[in-house]
Amino acid sequence: MLSFKDTAHVLGALCMILGLSVFLCLPFSLWYEDGQHWPIVYSGLATFLLGLAGWLLRPRGTARINKRTGYLIVTFGWLAISAFAMLPYLFSGSIGSVTDAFFESMSGFTTTGASILNDIEAVAPSILFWRSLTQWIGGMGIIVLSVAILPLLGIGGIELFVAEAPGPTSDKIHPRIQETAKRLWLVYVGLTALLFAGLKLSGMNLFDAINHAFTTMATGGFSTKNASVAHWDSPMIQYLIVIFMFLAGTNFTIIYYFTTGRFRRAWKSTEFRAYSLGMLIASLIAAILLFLYSNTASEKLFRDALFQVVSVVSTTGFVTADYTTWGYLLAFFFFLLMFTGGSAGSTAGGIKTIRHLVFMKNSFLEFKRILHPRAMIRIKLDGQVVAPRILTHILVFLLVYLGSFVTGTLVMTALGMDLVSSAGAVATCLGNVGPGLGVVGPVSNFADVPDPGKWALSILMLLGRLELFTVLVLFTPFYWRAN
Repeated sequence: MLSFKDTAHVLGALCMILGLSVFLCLPFSLWYEDGQHWPIVYSGLATFLLGLAGWLLRPRGTARINKRTGYLIVTFGWLAISAFAMLPYLFSGSIGSVTDAFFESMSGFTTTGASILNDIEAVAPSILFWRSLTQWIGGMGIIVLSVAILPLLGIGGIELFVAEAPGPTSDKIHPRIQETAKRLWLVYVGLTALLFAGLKLSGMNLFDAINHAFTTMATGGFSTKNASVAHWDSPMIQYLIVIFMFLAGTNFTIIYYFTTGRFRRAWKSTEFRAYSLGMLIASLIAAILLFLYSNTASEKLFRDALFQVVSVVSTTGFVTADYTTWGYLLAFFFFLLMFTGGSAGSTAGGIKTIRHLVFMKNSFLEFKRILHPRAMIRIKLDGQVVAPRILTHILVFLLVYLGSFVTGTLVMTALGMDLVSSAGAVATCLGNVGPGLGVVGPVSNFADVPDPGKWALSILMLLGRLELFTVLVLFTPFYWRAN
């Protein structure tokens, strides 16, 4: 049965964590003297105290969370933290409307990176840090964070982890879910620290290095500069970010195997090989097409092509150049890349490489089944047979994903946006990519999207981040029927 007290208890714990996280912005406010210390304090206190009230609704015993309650907690958890996370924007005056503040907040926690801010550099440093922090927390998932470090709160494990974890992966690096979450977070924190050190040594100042380390590893793409990473015309900085965007889009279990010396086990992953090879091929195609379009060849052109491909495929969304000015063919090519995504078990969004692999293998084997109708032909990945249930799940996911894209595009066009901008906005929000096409392209933002459209896109961000079914299952009648 659904337990609403357990739901309130866990949501309260999440809001308490969020409230404490807000106070991490205080040192930046005091150091830069940006005058936002009181809005930060008010936001943190309000979030923490309201979370405490929810947590105290179930003061005794351990919360027993079944799968149905887990889905409810994850969906409403992301809605709750996105709602409370907009308080610093509103209290500071950085964003004037609830619609825009919620859009920016949802974009942060879902690591989409779509923004409504016209002048990012005019925003107070402490608020920019909060903006980046929301992406870093959302990168691995605040749900996993809670399961990893706060078991003493009585928050259940596997149901939350499965509901929130991005992509269809069954890999475990430890039989206990709390240990798995802790080790994944250790990899996440370690890579963030490594990137921060690299960016600092490459010429970024301390503040920019912290923010970009956070948003790169989260595959979020929020920047402290209006021109995004293009602000630094430094090959070292841009290539460094490319490497870490690639790593952030890799299954963190695979990275853990690499860090512990289990190279053979890591390289045996079919998804990792496909992800790596696909990224390389897409980068070469983009570079060749860009060379042909510009009729010149230079390291800068190759770097821009490589950077934008890795940024879009990993769903990070950083920008060094406007790919919509590279001709219609390349613009369409990058539009298609928005439907790829990184690896399962990474911080990346999108459809995910493993789903494309299974779909293509099944499509290819269908021709063989036509020639041998009586043969038992199974799909295998990493030497293991893909269960029919998983195959059905992936095929249904692709169908629902396409249906969500079409429905979202129809909604946005009905609200007055042109078709290219509508399709680009929906594709980038559903895939948690960031930049789109048309009026929401790489050098533009979402400020001019109608308010109803921003709410619709916020819903699509949530759908994409939580892999569709986690949210949509709540709208089915059998979900609410008693067991």
